[in-house]
Amino acid sequence: MGDYVDVETAAHARGLRLVLTRGVPGPWSESAKGIFHVKRIPVLRVAQEAAGENAELKAWTGHANAPVAVYDDEVPRAGWAEILQLAERIAPEPRLIPEDARLRATMFGYAYELCGELGFGWNRRLMMMDKMLPRDGDPLSGNGPAQTLGRRYGYSRAAAAAARERAASSLAALSGLLREQHAAGSRYLVGDSLSALDIYWAAFAALVDPLPHAVCSIPDGLRSIYVLDDDRVRTAMDPLLMKHRDFVYETHLELPLRL
Repeated sequence: MGDYVDVETAAHARGLRLVLTRGVPGPWSESAKGIFHVKRIPVLRVAQEAAGENAELKAWTGHANAPVAVYDDEVPRAGWAEILQLAERIAPEPRLIPEDARLRATMFGYAYELCGELGFGWNRRLMMMDKMLPRDGDPLSGNGPAQTLGRRYGYSRAAAAAARERAASSLAALSGLLREQHAAGSRYLVGDSLSALDIYWAAFAALVDPLPHAVCSIPDGLRSIYVLDDDRVRTAMDPLLMKHRDFVYETHLELPLRL
């Protein structure tokens, strides 16, 4: 993937344009990048400002967030599953969605547990906002980045408190799946080959521990926000999951990350 272009340049281009949050290892963006990397689909990267107004981007795509994938003159796609289906259509091989219906249902079910609303990523985001927002008064009053994101993604103190148990439950379930796969002799989360679920986990594992600085250069302050410091959630996760993250990156994805 090359350097970033502005919205005007991207809007007049052809092929695949991918809107990404510059300088941040956001798991939804990183998983989209990983999917297109595995499929060797050329991508024009478009910069989005985290928690910014992104007025030009919204005028072009209808979305102010990232990732958003725009292919030729087709409708922009902002959902994680829509982006995956687009990638499968543009480049059917290597397949990242299993052909077997049961494996496919397993993959999408666990992928939703990571990527979907109230999934692991959603809940970790609520937990991260909880660390950044003030403890007194209305936490969403004001126009800072944390307040903007909090209003956008339904933050409340009650939601953040519930997020811990949901995040722990998601990690426990994924841990169980990986242990079953290892017992069956597979290195992958579904079936016997790489699927989108492996890429999703590799990207969303940044919400437990970002990749080391040598391959993921982000400011220390941002890294500290990403690191999971909740013992209840951490103990729900089998250490195998982080080893699997490393295996997927080292075997299939691009390192170092280019943020």
